[in-house]
Amino acid sequence: MHGTIESAAKLDALRERATTLPLEQFDPGDPELFRTDTFWPYFDRLRREDPVHYCKDSMFGPYWSVTRYNDIMEIETNHSVFSSASSLGGITIRDIDPDLRRESFISMDPPRHAAQRKTVAPMFTPTHLDNLALNIRKRSAECLDNLPVGQVFDWVDRVSIELTTQMLAVLFDFPWEDRRKLTRWSDIATTIPGPDGLVATEDERQAELAECAGYFARLWKERIAQPPKSDLLSMMAHGEATRDMDAKNFLGNLVLLIVGGNDTTRNTMSGSLLALSQHPEQYRKLRENPALLDSFVPEAIRWQTPLAHMRRTALTDFEFRGKQIRKGDKVVMWYVSGNRDEEAIERPYDFIIDRARPRTHLSFGFGIHRCVGLRLAELQLKIIWEEILRRFDHIEVVGEPKRVYSSFVKGLEELPVKIEA
Repeated sequence: MHGTIESAAKLDALRERATTLPLEQFDPGDPELFRTDTFWPYFDRLRREDPVHYCKDSMFGPYWSVTRYNDIMEIETNHSVFSSASSLGGITIRDIDPDLRRESFISMDPPRHAAQRKTVAPMFTPTHLDNLALNIRKRSAECLDNLPVGQVFDWVDRVSIELTTQMLAVLFDFPWEDRRKLTRWSDIATTIPGPDGLVATEDERQAELAECAGYFARLWKERIAQPPKSDLLSMMAHGEATRDMDAKNFLGNLVLLIVGGNDTTRNTMSGSLLALSQHPEQYRKLRENPALLDSFVPEAIRWQTPLAHMRRTALTDFEFRGKQIRKGDKVVMWYVSGNRDEEAIERPYDFIIDRARPRTHLSFGFGIHRCVGLRLAELQLKIIWEEILRRFDHIEVVGEPKRVYSSFVKGLEELPVKIEA
């Protein structure tokens, strides 16, 4: 998968192109810009010159880009005009064949959205999180204690994937020995099929998602036959709004919870270490004062922005910031751009672990679709870093990260590191 590391000169040329390319030729959703980490100047220019921008032609078809923080919040909360519904295309820039679309509560509009979301919300109450914290700390400690010291290894695989996959297995009460299937299904759900993708064709992608659905269907039957328990699958199996879901809605909600529980935490777990390696003065500050973890964690989530965008579809013609959006148009809210908007966030390109208002960010969305598991994500990140700081004086990033080919999941596939002996 896109294994080559580009030369610095080539990357500089890709960034420089953003200053000379006519705005009407901008396609900020090109996944290659995210794989090479060269998208930043495109969004900087759009926020300055064309904050509501129309791309006529792309691999995903035509779409609008909304790039400023406050504009994104306005689109996000206007459900009467901008729909999340899967029947209209759902929440990502990439359109799925109508026959293959699967509803989940994030791709529903009010009032249906609230009932299904409420079914899984008890998983993330303060009391339940307190119980999960003990499990997270135990598994984090075991994972870190088994890392090689003085050797180069892949942080993404050994730590970020392993810990988030273990957490998902706990949340679903999923067979432990098969837990890496959850990682695979999460990656398959968001991958772009092609010669460099995880799968070559959409048919292959659908076949693996069908395997996911079949596996969970067997677990579902077990949970229905048992008294209600406190795992996500049992909550849905016994929940009034979810127990009679059709097959597509069932798989849609599974994929939502798997991706939500996997990609966001996993990529911030990797991205937070990369951010500290790029800002050694902040790493030093954190080591000297671990109490800063309370602000470090949301700052790392802002900095990484593990999901780069969410998409809506216009239900009617609508004028927004002087632009005429037509009924049926695709509108992409670029969280990754809003999180670097200097009008909303002071010094947004600085990684500041003691930032005064670190939760001013869009990484979890805004309004009714705000991430239901955000407190769990923050808890996981805080605990892993507490355990890291107890054990290791310094973890060094020793090579270039390999980034995901996607303009939806903003993630790292590999991050070579070494723990100093």
